[in-house]
Amino acid sequence: MKFKKLAFPLVASLVFALAGCSPQDAADKTTTATKPAQPYEAVASQGKGFTVGSMMSAQAVYVLFDPQCPHCGHLWEASVPLHNKVKFVWIPVAIMNAKSATQGAALLSAANPAEMMTAHEKSILAGTGGMAASASVPSDLEAAIKKNTQLFTSLGIESVPYILARNIRSGQVVTNNGAMATPALAEFLGIAPP
Repeated sequence: MKFKKLAFPLVASLVFALAGCSPQDAADKTTTATKPAQPYEAVASQGKGFTVGSMMSAQAVYVLFDPQCPHCGHLWEASVPLHNKVKFVWIPVAIMNAKSATQGAALLSAANPAEMMTAHEKSILAGTGGMAASASVPSDLEAAIKKNTQLFTSLGIESVPYILARNIRSGQVVTNNGAMATPALAEFLGIAPP
């Protein structure tokens, strides 16, 4: 009986940890844009993000994320062991709250975005709100975050993190809503686990 009492909270916490964050206000999802026919190509050509990982990798893995989303923090941590095999482009959107845009802008303008993202996500996962970011965002970065968010909305995505990639083994475009553990992420991308 004790096992059953422990098993349910454990399973529930795992499901929650692998879920995603969605906009709190349904009005944020309203869009007049039509969904692009080729989402991978649309994100590749229109999204503005920062690149980490294997810069020589032939194909990029695009991750649309909100800096305030703890599930995005879990995905960041799961992706780090794969940085020597894959090029990731992290594209910030602002769907969670007012901090999302300022923190996204800080990440886009960071001299070392991987280092800043690691520190930021540790803070988010610890429940301390992430990095302190200036409320004054340069207009070009503000425009980039807005454009990323509009792209996110136009694709009909409902939560972050959202991954778009070409599976290296099959060549097929694959997508995923939510975080996943490193072995599952490696399998999803078609690469050998670390």
